[in-house]
Amino acid sequence: MTTGIIGAMDEEIEILLSKMNIERSYEKANMKFNSGTIYDKKVVLVRCGIGKVNAAVCTQILVDDFKVDKVINVGIAGGLGENIYPGDIVIADNLVQHDMDTTAFGDKIGQIPRLNTYEFKCDKELVLKAKDACNSIEGNKNSFVGRIVTGDQFISSEDKTKWLLKEFNALACEMEGGSIAQVCYLNSVPFVVLRSISDNANNGAHMDYKKFETIAIKSSTEILDYMLKN
Repeated sequence: MTTGIIGAMDEEIEILLSKMNIERSYEKANMKFNSGTIYDKKVVLVRCGIGKVNAAVCTQILVDDFKVDKVINVGIAGGLGENIYPGDIVIADNLVQHDMDTTAFGDKIGQIPRLNTYEFKCDKELVLKAKDACNSIEGNKNSFVGRIVTGDQFISSEDKTKWLLKEFNALACEMEGGSIAQVCYLNSVPFVVLRSISDNANNGAHMDYKKFETIAIKSSTEILDYMLKN
């Protein structure tokens, strides 16, 4: 069994990379795919870059070239749910692309045209393992399970965040997870998306980004450590 692990930025994978026994590094589409083991588990670890296209290309390479059995995506997101604060973890159980808009043809906003699903559902077992990791690691990470929305937009407007919460009932928004989810869905590959929350315009909670980045990377690394060990 081989697990594909995707982070959007180098900073999000560098700690895990230091823990890897790297057997091969493979470059394609301006991405370096590091294949090897962590805790004797087969892993391919890669930085995909920011945005939906980068994330989708990366995921398809993992499927085609490395035949991964599952995909875990980690990263940073903005909070939407009113009870979610910086440092919390959101585990997606489904994802929707909020910037897909073919409502002019009668589709619901977020619906990918001519696809027989509206939301891309994460693998239930992986969601449970991620939740168990949050509950089991030292300090118990404050975690939530629910919808994450994705779009090629950095959301900084309070009006936009309120709209995303109202329209999609989402807990968090970011820029890669929904496209990773779509590629996994099309290839019948189990997946889960995990996000550390950086801020939340809907409740006025903010944290210095540099300070938060360190916390987020530590949190995601601890969660993945636990999931790989178990």
